[in-house]
Amino acid sequence: MSTRPRVAFISEHAGPLAALGGEDSGGQNVYVAEVTRNLARLGFDVDIFVRGDGSQPTVVEWSPSVRVIHLQVGPPGFLPKDDLWPLMPAFRDALLAFARGQVRRSTRARRSPYALIHSNFWMSGWVAVELKERLELPVAHIFHATGVTKRRYQGEADTSPDERIDVEKRIIREVDRILAQCPAEFEELLTEYGADPGKIAITPAGVDLQRFRPMGRLAARAELGLDPDAFTIVYVGRMVRRKGVRNILRALPFLLAAAGSGRAIHLLAVGGESAEPDPAITPEIGALQTLAAELGVTEHVTFTGARPPDELYKYYSAGDVVVTTPWYEPFGLTPLEAMACARPVVGAAVGGIQYTVRDGLTGLLVPPRAPEQLAAALRRFLDEKRLAVTMGMAARARVEKQFSWPRVAERIAAVYRGLMSEQPRPVVRLPRHPSTQPGEAVYGAD
Repeated sequence: MSTRPRVAFISEHAGPLAALGGEDSGGQNVYVAEVTRNLARLGFDVDIFVRGDGSQPTVVEWSPSVRVIHLQVGPPGFLPKDDLWPLMPAFRDALLAFARGQVRRSTRARRSPYALIHSNFWMSGWVAVELKERLELPVAHIFHATGVTKRRYQGEADTSPDERIDVEKRIIREVDRILAQCPAEFEELLTEYGADPGKIAITPAGVDLQRFRPMGRLAARAELGLDPDAFTIVYVGRMVRRKGVRNILRALPFLLAAAGSGRAIHLLAVGGESAEPDPAITPEIGALQTLAAELGVTEHVTFTGARPPDELYKYYSAGDVVVTTPWYEPFGLTPLEAMACARPVVGAAVGGIQYTVRDGLTGLLVPPRAPEQLAAALRRFLDEKRLAVTMGMAARARVEKQFSWPRVAERIAAVYRGLMSEQPRPVVRLPRHPSTQPGEAVYGAD
């Protein structure tokens, strides 16, 4: 019988098997995949619970000591994450039923199969709190983004259910640890939610240092068919309005005017929901193409469409500088990916970006939605030939020291061990029929 503690890792809409690049697939999917894989190397068994769409087997042996458990709730097929909230009671019940089945297969009858719960995003946090009450397990929770932040920056465009912020407040009250990804999130949890600072641990996301690695700039450009002499700005990420690609386009006329005709300038925009930059599939690409034409910069912009994760290092490496200026960003993985490729980042001074990018050392920080200031920052790299090299080297050194996924997993494992030492693993009776209402006691249901 294995003595490795098993973690119930809940991420209702974002699992490791999803294709990246869509509206609801991005940083959280990467976090789930990398954290669980590295936790397994540190001695944990992990079950990742996600909603199934009816096309997958219930259990997928995804990685050594890591399983993906598809809970088939709701109608078959894809649903936007904000539409999943009504399905969460069924998701909770399905998870309880799965856990009951694991107990029946165990020689240690009546014992919970899990040592703790790690929940991701607010809906999984609700499920985790419900399970905490039923299974008497400690819970570590990470929001990835809060409702307060989303409402502040998206306003009427925010499609979150009305209950979101109240649910988040309950999660903050009842979980044992909150994993904040950066100091800005720590402060938000204190000021906006009244969180107990003693319950918060700062555990950032990370980057795969083997997948994202430096490549010679000229070699990368030759392989991608890019102008070897052009000053090349790279954007990598989702093509949605809040990511601020329009801001980069609006900065180009200012940069072109300042540079004059002495040097070619080009923006390489990587991302979308298809391999070709199809506005029918990714509407934001159509809006960006229209804006580029209005600004007279179409010939200075290339939209590549989506690219496989294993190829992205070539695109980062082809740039003189990488730009990411979202309206808001709870953490942001693309700055770390760029830095791992030894490229400086010009980033918006928001959220996690102002934590990962050291202004003046590994890149430059500018306000979001400020194209003239963005252009001024870019001009520094255009004018100071060595700046990109020195900042790029410092960037790679920073991520090697602070943001590798093994290092991140070690921090999370330390949180887990603290929780398990505080609360011994209990013997609990799991319910025969898990269909209970929120808050209903199920102890001794057999």
